[in-house]
Amino acid sequence: MTMPTYPVPFHTPNLVWDSPIAIYLFLLGISSGAVQLAIAYKRSHKLENPSQNWIIRAAAVLGSVPTLIGLTILVFHLARPWTFWKLMFNYQFNSVMSMGVMLFQVYMLFLVVWCAVIFKEDIARLLNRFLPKLSFLVKWITACERVMGATEVILFILAAVLGAYTGFLLSALISYPMLNNPVLPALFLASGTSSGIAATFLFILIAGRLKGDSHESHFIHKFEVPIMVTELGLIVCFFVGLYFGGGQKVVALENAFSGFWGAVFWIGVMLIGIIIPLLANLAAKAELKYNRNFIIIVSICDLIGVLCLRYYILYAGQLTVA
Repeated sequence: MTMPTYPVPFHTPNLVWDSPIAIYLFLLGISSGAVQLAIAYKRSHKLENPSQNWIIRAAAVLGSVPTLIGLTILVFHLARPWTFWKLMFNYQFNSVMSMGVMLFQVYMLFLVVWCAVIFKEDIARLLNRFLPKLSFLVKWITACERVMGATEVILFILAAVLGAYTGFLLSALISYPMLNNPVLPALFLASGTSSGIAATFLFILIAGRLKGDSHESHFIHKFEVPIMVTELGLIVCFFVGLYFGGGQKVVALENAFSGFWGAVFWIGVMLIGIIIPLLANLAAKAELKYNRNFIIIVSICDLIGVLCLRYYILYAGQLTVA
């Protein structure tokens, strides 16, 4: 197989995973990045009341909601969605999908415990008002406070593993030369972290109504350029590996850079997702860099770029079979 001969970008002869999987991978990346960012912020600042901080609040929402939406998409994408519960209790250690389900369960457990401890007072008020019979849960939450430090460390590691897992999930498709790439987990971890940062920016600026030059914004800005440069470097490594891989890897590289998906990569991933945000952070003056509307536009560009990357890797990666 040399060059794709079909005109429809989203319907290729060798397609195994389609659009819902790209959205699923995108949402998990946001969750992973937002949680890592919040834990880094919390552990580097002595917050008297973490529940009032908007980066922490963003992690509580962005860590849980995108993951649950992603899992819902995955469930209904299965051939028999009503059998999904079996995956949650019957683990197969030789299946990357089964291991992923286990990872989600452990990740959500630690995330719930972390959020419960931080928002303990709010939870106590709600239980006393609406569900007084469940007030005993507050005692359980109080007990969890004793291991909060260890919980945060484990949750941070689980969030990073979740971000990398999205790449492992695709690299398990060994019959596709472009996807069977050891750089893919690291690339998805970096791009997922970038999307988590962008989503957190949007959350704190729109929902939290914080100013562009707030302390939280200054903290997040510290990570933007290093993460984008890392992502760019990993993209280069990803394609260099294909180029020197020979055989069908070179064919996969040629196919991926041609036609519709080639345009998605250069315009969506590189221009909108990396070059524009990178130049905006490096070249913009301080008053513009910390302007609320400017940050929102740059963050949207970042999210568009990461979503395009997910679609590009998924679909362009399935153009060529070994």
